[in-house]
Amino acid sequence: MMHTVPDGAEVVASREEARRLASPPLLVLDAVTAFLDTHGIGSGPLAWQRIGDGQSNITYLIERGSECVVLRRGPRPPLPKSTHDMVREARIQKILHGHGVPVPEILAVCEDETVLGVPFYLMGRIDGTVITDTIPPHLSPADQRRATSEAVIDTLIALHGIDVSGGELASLGRPEGYLQRQVERFRGLWEVNTTRSLPAVERIADWLARNLPTSQAASVVHGDYRMGNLMFAPQAPAEVLAILDWEMATLGDPLADLGYLTATWSEAGSPATPLELTKVTRSPGYLTQRQLAERYQRRTGLDLTPLPWYQTLALWKAAIFCEAIHTRWQRGERPHDTAFGPSLETGVPRLLERAGQYASLTATTRR
Repeated sequence: MMHTVPDGAEVVASREEARRLASPPLLVLDAVTAFLDTHGIGSGPLAWQRIGDGQSNITYLIERGSECVVLRRGPRPPLPKSTHDMVREARIQKILHGHGVPVPEILAVCEDETVLGVPFYLMGRIDGTVITDTIPPHLSPADQRRATSEAVIDTLIALHGIDVSGGELASLGRPEGYLQRQVERFRGLWEVNTTRSLPAVERIADWLARNLPTSQAASVVHGDYRMGNLMFAPQAPAEVLAILDWEMATLGDPLADLGYLTATWSEAGSPATPLELTKVTRSPGYLTQRQLAERYQRRTGLDLTPLPWYQTLALWKAAIFCEAIHTRWQRGERPHDTAFGPSLETGVPRLLERAGQYASLTATTRR
């Protein structure tokens, strides 16, 4: 009897089953098995488990015999140009590993899109903890909450301290003009990613373009640096074992990362937005946005007077890529998304409102 597979299946056993789907699966077990065989990883049947609830790229834990690896791939096609580049993401991590940055070990990269429909890569599994909605017991005492916050900002400081002026690192991007390109690029993405009119997008874009700060340094910019993209050691004291999710990394202005980290950092009394992805820092004992920034300033010596501009940029960009998710949900391209996509109907305007509030802070600091 023929085995039938629902159209929205996430994982199927074979390429034959995949061909019968209206929507391609995210994981094809016989194709992955063959790829593992090619690279000598494990033996026998696969066991798999999805890791996290990523809204963009998808990650799976793959077990095979005594081997345990992590597979990371982009979403189902069609993919927006220059996004979800798994080959580049793997290359960046390989380079950064050589500079002492805590990143997973890259085991193999598949550029052949016929295997899963998109490129993907395999990385080593790290035994650690990602902090999101709950505080791990070993990091719950007050001293460890502070230590966790300090580990977050100190890891960013170390990343930004790497010399990017030569070698392979210099090939990862062009720091000159980074901020202007960010504004121009995301401004152009709005029209292709929305089906509605939100005048605040253009208004904030104009304000950002008129008030571009002068970059004080050039560094690796992670692009999505937040606690939820860090892997902590499974025991105290708080220690970052790995920085995850390098899709948006490039070379540019380090304050872009600090602006994003602080603008999306939850603290008691701050308004909720769709970018509140690690709610635990609202609890007592964690550093505040201001304390994070002050620690960064003391250790880097950079002038943080224009930080509200970078925080405005961060939330404005977040509104635009969240709108892309909302539009894909409206088009039925996220059939299993019953919460995040629908929430962005009001969530995107809230992000824009919060971005406007940071812009007002910038005007205040300049008076």
